[in-house]
Amino acid sequence: MTAPETSNGTRGAPTSMSGRARVATTLMPALTVAVSLLGLCLLWSLAASVWRSRALPGPGQVWQVLLREAASGDLFYHLGATLGRVAAAYIVAMIIGSVIGVLLGSYRRADRFFNPWVILFLNIPALVVIVLGYIWFGLNEAAAIGAVAVNKIPNVVVTMREGARALDPSYAEMATVYRFGPLDRIRHILLPQLQPYLAAASRSGIALIWKIVLVVELLGRSNGVGFQIHLYFQLFDVAAILAYTLAFVAVMLVIELLLVQPVERHATRWRRRPA
Repeated sequence: MTAPETSNGTRGAPTSMSGRARVATTLMPALTVAVSLLGLCLLWSLAASVWRSRALPGPGQVWQVLLREAASGDLFYHLGATLGRVAAAYIVAMIIGSVIGVLLGSYRRADRFFNPWVILFLNIPALVVIVLGYIWFGLNEAAAIGAVAVNKIPNVVVTMREGARALDPSYAEMATVYRFGPLDRIRHILLPQLQPYLAAASRSGIALIWKIVLVVELLGRSNGVGFQIHLYFQLFDVAAILAYTLAFVAVMLVIELLLVQPVERHATRWRRRPA
């Protein structure tokens, strides 16, 4: 049996084979992740069965706690509170950090003057910023979100400063020739060139912010995943600690896979060249 001929006389590969190959290529990454997670759960279950202790509950115990907290509504309430803080701190950090970074990257004198400030804030421990924020502004929501944003802003500044330094001046000259207004310059000249740097700052920002938010909640909030982890730490309920941790990590993974990675691929699509 021969392969079907194409319009130019050459014999093409069977479509059924190419379709199966595409399906296999699509499913293999997901299958690999599933097998990897299953192997991790099996190792966890084996360790829990060998070391029988409240300090290491098995996957089944953690799952039961997760279902209990979800049924009561506590899980979704505290997840929502934490995600709200993550979103607010992320937006504040990205806006302020991007503006400062572009300005420093565009003006050398300002960059030389403020560079020590950037280095200083990059090296201040997150815990110190959180504690000072609560002392200076009180145990309130604004202090919590502000402390998280302040921890992230220097990282955004550094990334966006490099993006501003890499701007092609010929595009700015073209904008001048065609008499682009400020908004047109930002939309058609600045943002397209900064997209890869915005994507990089965004991805690293979410990864850093959600970890700091848990510390903020542990120290000074009355709700959220960090507050629940602190509560169950005092009760020595490791199963509940793991349940809330895994639930929050799962939510952040979904955000990473469905939002952050597609945005990053779109922003860096110009780097991919056809083979």
